Amino acid sequence: MRIEASGMTQTEAAQKLGIAQSRVSDLMRGKWEKFSLEMLITLEARLGRQVQLEFAAAPVAW
Repeated sequence: MRIEASGMTQTEAAQKLGIAQSRVSDLMRGKWEKFSLEMLITLEARLGRQVQLEFAAAPVAW
């Protein structure tokens, strides 16, 4: 969800996501370290999105 593109205020987005407006502000400022991976997935799910995680092996340095 792009809050700016949707025309929603941070307060409206917070209501939709079920979090405080200050947490929306943190997201918009890129303060990812304040959120667990589980919370980020939960927020996406609340927006009706399906989340897929893909892990790849790191290249081996010889």
